This record gives sequence, C-alpha cells and structure tokens, in this order.
Amino acid sequence: MSTTVGEEAATTMEASTTDSTITVGKAIAQTVQFIISSTTSKPSASFSTASTTISTETTAAATTAASSAATTTTTTTSGTEKLSVNDLSSALQYFGIVDYIVFIAMLVVCALIGFYFGFIEKKQKKQKGQAPTDDKDGAGGVGNEERRGSEALDYLVGGRKMKVFPVSLSLVASFVSGISLLGTSTEIYVYGTQYAFILITLAISGLISWYIFLPVFCNLQLTSSYEYFEMRFNQTVRVVASSLFTITTLIWLPIVIYVPALAFNQVTGINVHIVTPVVCIVCIFYTTVGGLKAVVWTDVIQTMVMVGAVIFVVIKGTMNVGGLGVVIQRNWESGRLEWPELTLDPKVRMSFFSVFFTYTFYGVYNLGCNQIITQRYMSLPGVKEMKKASALFVGGYILLSGICLYNGLLLFARYYDCDPLTTKLAKAKDQLVPLLVMDTLSMIPGLPGVFVAGVFSAALSSLSTGLNSLAAVFLEDYIKPLCRKPLTERQTAITMRLCTVIIGTASVALVFVVERMGTHVMQLSMTLSSLAQGPLFALFCIGLLCPRLNAKSALVGAFCSFVFMTWLCLNAQMAINSGELHYETKPTSVEGCQYHFELPPVTPANATITEPASLSIFQEIYHISFMCYTFFSSAVGVISAYLSGFVFGFREHEDIDVELLAPCVRRFYRTKYTSVQLDDTRLKSVIQKS
Repeated sequence: MSTTVGEEAATTMEASTTDSTITVGKAIAQTVQFIISSTTSKPSASFSTASTTISTETTAAATTAASSAATTTTTTTSGTEKLSVNDLSSALQYFGIVDYIVFIAMLVVCALIGFYFGFIEKKQKKQKGQAPTDDKDGAGGVGNEERRGSEALDYLVGGRKMKVFPVSLSLVASFVSGISLLGTSTEIYVYGTQYAFILITLAISGLISWYIFLPVFCNLQLTSSYEYFEMRFNQTVRVVASSLFTITTLIWLPIVIYVPALAFNQVTGINVHIVTPVVCIVCIFYTTVGGLKAVVWTDVIQTMVMVGAVIFVVIKGTMNVGGLGVVIQRNWESGRLEWPELTLDPKVRMSFFSVFFTYTFYGVYNLGCNQIITQRYMSLPGVKEMKKASALFVGGYILLSGICLYNGLLLFARYYDCDPLTTKLAKAKDQLVPLLVMDTLSMIPGLPGVFVAGVFSAALSSLSTGLNSLAAVFLEDYIKPLCRKPLTERQTAITMRLCTVIIGTASVALVFVVERMGTHVMQLSMTLSSLAQGPLFALFCIGLLCPRLNAKSALVGAFCSFVFMTWLCLNAQMAINSGELHYETKPTSVEGCQYHFELPPVTPANATITEPASLSIFQEIYHISFMCYTFFSSAVGVISAYLSGFVFGFREHEDIDVELLAPCVRRFYRTKYTSVQLDDTRLKSVIQKS
C-alpha cells in the first residue's frame, strides 16, 4: 500500500542517513513507547484505524529509523506518522504487570481449590471418620448407599452430593470453551449472522435431550454413561462406545487448549507452545488432586471471570464505536444481518435445513448423551435437582452464546473499514477478539489480563471436565472390566489420577497437530468431533429408540457410521486445504486503514474462483456442510443397523427391558411382566430409602 511523502519529510530522511545504529534503536523504542503511553492516557485513541500524531522530535527520530533500518514507518505530508503493521502489532502486544498479576492470580486460585479438595478436605474427613476405607469397591449398582463415600464415587461424581447452582455453572463453563468465546464471534465477523439462529436450536435440543435421553441415564445412576450399553447390549458394545468417546474428547481437548494460547500470543507475543504447557500443568494438577469437586468449584470461579470479561469487552466496545445503533447499521449495510438460506441443499454452509434440523442432532448429543454432561448430572442427589440444573445450564449456555454472537457484530462494527485479516494485523481468524480487547481495554490496567484470564478460564474448565470424564471412562469401561479382582480404594485413587496426568499430557502434545489444520476453530472442532460423535449418537439412538435391534446390529451400525465419517472428514479437509471446497465470506474493506501494510497478491475480494461444471457423486457427499455431519453420520449408522437386523435377527418383545428405553418408546413395548418389574422397582426404592 503506497503513501505520499512530503518534501519536508524527504529532506529529513536524507539528512539523517548517517546516524548510528544506537540512534535507530532509540527512535524505534521512542515511537513504540509513545504509542503505548498515548493509548493509556487517551481512552478514545484507536490502534488500528486512527493515525498517531507524534511531536517533531519523535517524528524526525522515527524517520531516521525508517531510513536506516530499511523501513517500518512512513510519513504523511501533514507531519503525522503512519506505522507499519508490524510495529502496530508489536505495540498491541502490551501486557502490563497488572495484567500478568490478574492472569497469574486466576491460576493460583484454581490450584488452591484443587489443593483444598485434594488434601485439606480429605484430611478433615479422616479426622471425622468419613474417609473411604480400603475396602474393595464392588461393581454393584451405582447409587447404592454402600458405594457412597467410595474413592471412585467421590472423585468422579462428588459423592452425588453436589449443589444445583455450582453444577449448572460448571456445565456452562464446560461447554462455553475458548472455542465459543473466540470462534463464535469470528464466525459472525467472517460469515454473518446465519449461525446465530442456533440459539433457537439449542433450546429445542435441550428439551429433546431431557425428555428422551437423560431420564434413562438419571434413573440408572451410572458413573459412566457407557455402562448403559453393557446393560442394553453387551460388553463389546460398551467398549466400542467408550472408545468413540475417547476419540472425540482427545480430538476436542487440543483445540480447547490451542484457542486461549492464540489469544495469549496476540496480546503478549509469547509463543503458543510456551504458554500451553505451563497453564495445562496447573489444570492437570487441580483436576488430578481435587477430582470433580475441584473441577466444579474452579468452574464456578472461571465462569464468573469469563462472563465478566466478555461483558466488559461488549459494553466498552459498543461505547467506543458509537452505540448499539452504529453496530446494527454497519452490519446491516455490509449484509451480515441475514437469515439462514432458505434451501434444503445440505451443501449450503448455513441453511434452514442445517441450522434448524441437522444441528439439532449435534445439540441433542452434546446436551443429552455426552459423558461430560451426564457425569455432572450424576453428581446431584436426585432427579428434581437434575431438572433444575438442566434448565439453568441450557438457559445460561444460550445467554452466554448470545453475548459471544453479538461480540462478532461488534468486531465488524469496529473494523468495518480496516480488516485486520487482510492487513495481517491479526495473523489468524481467531485472534480477532483478542485484537479487539487490546484495542478496547488496553488503556485500563488489568482488564486485558481479565479477558485473557476469562478465555483461559473457559479453556481450563473444558479441559478439566474432559480430563475428569475421560478418567471416569478409563476406570469404569477399560480398567475395571480387565481386572480379575476388584480394585482397592488406594488402587482406584492411583489409577484415576494417573489416567488424568497421561491424558492431559497427550492433549498438550496434540496442540502441534491442531495448529496445522488450517481452518478456524469452531468449524474445525465440529468437523473433527463429528468423526466419533456421529457413530456414538447412532449407538444411543439404536439403544434407546430401536428396542428390537441387538448387539450385532448395533456394532454394524457404529462401524458403518465411523467408516463413512472418516472418509467424509478426510476428503472434506483435503478439499478445504486444496481450495476445492470453499465458502463465500462477507465483504470487508481496508479503505480506512491509517497504517502501512502490504496487500496480499490474492484476497477474498479479488480472487477468481472457478466452480467445477458439475460435482461427482462423491464430491456431492463430502461437500455437505459441517453442520450436517452428526445427522448424516448417525443416520447412516441407524439405517445400517436396521438393514443388518434382517441378517442377525431382531429381539422378541418379551426380551426387551423397557427401563432401558426412552420414555417415549416404552409405551409401545409394555409386556405382560410389567407389573412384576414395577413391583421390583418399588422394592429397590424402598430398600434404598431405608
């Protein structure tokens, strides 16, 4: 991008070419120092679009630096200096002492909570005689009084004595990860508001999951929701389901870790692979030591920090651009305020079909079948508390997601005439929100630290939840079935904590893989997670909604679904990387930029995209929107299972246990033994109460 240089400035440059390297260094330092100090003293100053006016001495010195050091700044005829994008980016990476203190304080508080539940509370229980003994933890019905107080139950589900409010906040914190805080806002900035309509879908998904899936798991009181598959089918199906969940979570956790590291890199300049292990060590510590109680209570603190940070950014950012009316107007003029496209074509990225129908299946799985959420519900003492927690969780999740979506509108309103992605001020799409934070809050000491702490809080809550859930699955589904003798309490404690450490270490290592995937995190997360979520959701649908299908049919369905999704995800990712598969982005502008940058040779505005004359049948399939992946994958699984039923046979009505079916299906499969089963259920409840 060219700039005009006045005669006066040119004379200064020529006269200064013989200055020493020391003068150059001092000039650059003075320039950057001025930017930071001017921003701190003037809240209305704006980094990215407003030019910085510098005194005559500073201008001359900076011009000298530009001439001698081969140029990072240029000067206009009015005597105001235009910084290069590299200098501006460096100036934005200002993370003060107060910010570091705030960020470190969050980590220290989390570690202290883990220390309290891991050591102090346990010591208090021992003194009161409430600590678990070293008796062998049998594999009897979970929820019986003899298992209350056991090491596994206390570590994995908090002894089933947790309160509704902290569990609700923990659920919100677990699902509103850094992927949501950064990725959702980026989605709106890049593609428009079509994705925002998932808020309606989330409410529908919450209702479906509660009335169809969750009642079964709540009544069975299982530590691992995959124990259900052994009761419904056999141990093989249980192991397959647990393996799919393990794959899903191991794919998801590195993305969760990578997102806040990007934010930290944007505001501090510290390498992603330095901050990631440091922060994760803290998370692994309090999750390993404190178990579910530490996870839930750190989630409470982290949720408050996260919500406070987002609200600060939204309020101050809205005020800076001129109010809500300006935000709406600029987004309306750019065409970002729009409905999902009215079409049933699954290849359309955001359509009514994908947003309101297929995304519902993705939401139902995550809100009703995911081990991460069912384990939290199982930590509550009864069904009444579970209902309250579910309502609070879904409501809080929708509210916080709505704030993140609005933040995307605010992003465009702020950078409507100077796109940071085109100028490379933001080097990755998911660094847009941290850029807005430094632009908006950097003049107030500590607030950038609050935001970074909020993003890391979201990530740490999701990471700790994932680690704790995977520890439950490893213990209940992999280790206990292989043990000839029941594990003692001490063996159980060591096993669970060792699993947590190993899984956490593996997740940190996988960040290197995520970094090279080449798409923005929200789409990447949904795409890769669907690889195992689709087959897993198919298994839950077969078990709860298809009573006559047996174990062999279920395994065939899961296998077909997994093969289909593996082929689909691999081909789709290769198509994205090669440019074969692309999605149209919303228009951006750089006309208002007041800093110097180089335009890339090809931008979304001038790129020539040639569509193939026609797509092959295979391209038609792997070009479908990532919003549809879970639906099509689970549909392939259920259909394959039904077709295989004609080979492996169907179950007889009298062999069906209605207690393992969804409530909406039970009425069609009541048998002549129903009264006996009801009496048996009543007898069990009486025994438990007594």
